Amino acid sequence: QVQLVESGGGLVQPGGSLRLSCAASGIISSINAMNWFRQPPGKQRELVATITSVGARGYADSVKDRFTISRDSAKNTVYLQMNSLKPEDTAVYYCNLDTPVARYWGQGTQVTVSS
Repeated sequence: QVQLVESGGGLVQPGGSLRLSCAASGIISSINAMNWFRQPPGKQRELVATITSVGARGYADSVKDRFTISRDSAKNTVYLQMNSLKPEDTAVYYCNLDTPVARYWGQGTQVTVSS
């Protein structure tokens, strides 16, 4: 059973920073990519950032140059460093693990950007 546990969400003022973490546990034989998605209130879930098994990174245009995805392969952990946060970044952030046989999701962590 693969489990993803996110942490690091919270309330932050505009312009502030947060770092999200996602630790994967269980039997994971192979990884295609680890991703961060988010779902703003009343909107659909969207891909924010991705990092592949070989370390290639990709970002949504709305977060480029502000967010950085990284990973610690030894710990099966992925991070999302979020800087210069804006009110429109408010959302539930979900970690996603993409493997050749299945996709797994974390429970989500709330990020609220407000003064």
